[in-house]
Amino acid sequence: MQVLVVGGGGREHALCWKIAQSPLVDRVHCAPGNAGIAEVADCRPVKDDDIPGLVALAKKDGIDLTVVGPEVPLCAGIVDAFEAEGLKIFGPSRDYARLEGDKAFARELCRRNRIPSPSFWTFEDFSQAKAFLENREEGPIVVKASGLAAGKGVTVAENREQAIEAARDSMEKKRFGDSGRRIVFEEFLEGEEVSLIALTDGTTILPLEPAQDHKQVFDGDEGPNTGGMGAYSPVPSVNHRVLSQIESQVLLPTVHGLRRSGEGYRGFLYAGLMMTHSGPRVLEFNCRLGDPETQPLLMRFQSDLVPYLLHTIDGTLAELEAPEWDPRTAVCVMATSGGYPGPYKTGMPILGLDGIETGPDLQIFHSGTSRRASDVLTAGGRVLAACALGENVAEARERAYSAIDRIDFLGKHVRRDIGARER
Repeated sequence: MQVLVVGGGGREHALCWKIAQSPLVDRVHCAPGNAGIAEVADCRPVKDDDIPGLVALAKKDGIDLTVVGPEVPLCAGIVDAFEAEGLKIFGPSRDYARLEGDKAFARELCRRNRIPSPSFWTFEDFSQAKAFLENREEGPIVVKASGLAAGKGVTVAENREQAIEAARDSMEKKRFGDSGRRIVFEEFLEGEEVSLIALTDGTTILPLEPAQDHKQVFDGDEGPNTGGMGAYSPVPSVNHRVLSQIESQVLLPTVHGLRRSGEGYRGFLYAGLMMTHSGPRVLEFNCRLGDPETQPLLMRFQSDLVPYLLHTIDGTLAELEAPEWDPRTAVCVMATSGGYPGPYKTGMPILGLDGIETGPDLQIFHSGTSRRASDVLTAGGRVLAACALGENVAEARERAYSAIDRIDFLGKHVRRDIGARER
């Protein structure tokens, strides 16, 4: 079969790499792809938000299955557009993608279905938001743009002044465009963050192994939020008892709550959780695989991924056995452009890629790269990541950092503590 992966980041590189291993697949295509993806897939110059162009590409090339990586086309209705043309596509429809595209909607879903989550307050007027903060006790609070902001629309404000400034940036200065027109204040929670992603066809829920992302740009979880600086899997603190608790308290009521409005949610369902002393609390939902959690998860995923995608689309996920997992630890370390998540330069030559021997236990997944003649150049804030397997987290970290340290480009930045808390 012919498979098209939509997107051009590290998540999509990992998806292409994994899908290409399936004996069911003859050829993998990717739109638009990047310099690393081009080594495992046929890259096509169609942007991931050009839905008519992607529909035309799928019809012209006889694509049998399309897999959508990023959230923007999902929230824009790519699944609806493909299905209207009789094309098989993996991911939730536009109505269900609101779970990520509208944080106020997600919070209301949690409230209605008694899904454990922080207290929240929604505002569309800055003066009202400011008045709320001024009449609230001093202390930390989370400020979120309600719409899509590429993982950068969240501010953990330590005090009232920072919260007011974050609200002003979003609502008045329009830092996130229309996505920040409405904001959500959330109760600040303490604990350990965990990402749990599940496959669901609207009825059956198949949780993947847990992973932990590192969102802040600097060591020790300091600095602004990014799209993710690294991740590892599994997470030792999420044992079978905790996983069962997450399934019963979060995943089941979410999927059943969404099903009340139609045929049900089909695709990857991502729950970003804070593990508090009182149990799991939902920080966010995403309607797709996480990035960079996808990279270590797919390194450990030993089964053929494609049947799980097809059965999810067809509503027959219950027919499959649970996938096999490599018991080892996978650690993913991201190298970013200097200045990210703020302004950064692109077009910097990337050195050292040819000297790294990749294989089943080590992969370099490209996030923002391009090619000019024989040179690979930086083309984004998150540039590429080294992802390695090891018998324990220390061994996996050593392999991942050894690889990322052999790669260089002007302004390169790497967090040095990915997975370090598990030592």
